[in-house]
Amino acid sequence: MHMTLETDYAVRIMETLTREGKRVDARTISEKTRVPQRFALKILRSLVADGLVRSYKGASGGYELARCPGEITLREVIESVEGPYRISRCQGDEYCCDHTNCRFHRIYEEVSQLVRDKLDEYTFAAICQQDGGAVCDHNCPDCGKQHT
Repeated sequence: MHMTLETDYAVRIMETLTREGKRVDARTISEKTRVPQRFALKILRSLVADGLVRSYKGASGGYELARCPGEITLREVIESVEGPYRISRCQGDEYCCDHTNCRFHRIYEEVSQLVRDKLDEYTFAAICQQDGGAVCDHNCPDCGKQHT
């Protein structure tokens, strides 16, 4: 099991927006994350639709975090791109195994919940502070700076 490339790119984009702490244009995001610009724009649309990123049009347009990075979890970003985290497709309504009373449903749900809970523990503020670097210019409890 592994994340898709699109999800990896989404995480990189969110990290970049967290570190910048201000509005950033798509070209700069693409350059800093090494994500092709067309793909970055597609991912940014998903992040905007899910309320994780705000977009602005015009000459001074660009993208910025929609919320404090201390409130945005790694799980939210992953699920924004991939949908709800499940270890097995049999956990979803769109697929059902032929086994009635399947013993694995409970096990898969338990493992999936453990992973979801762990991903919820990581906020982008915490992730970006791990290397001792500056986080952002947001006004929030985690970094105490002005949100613009």
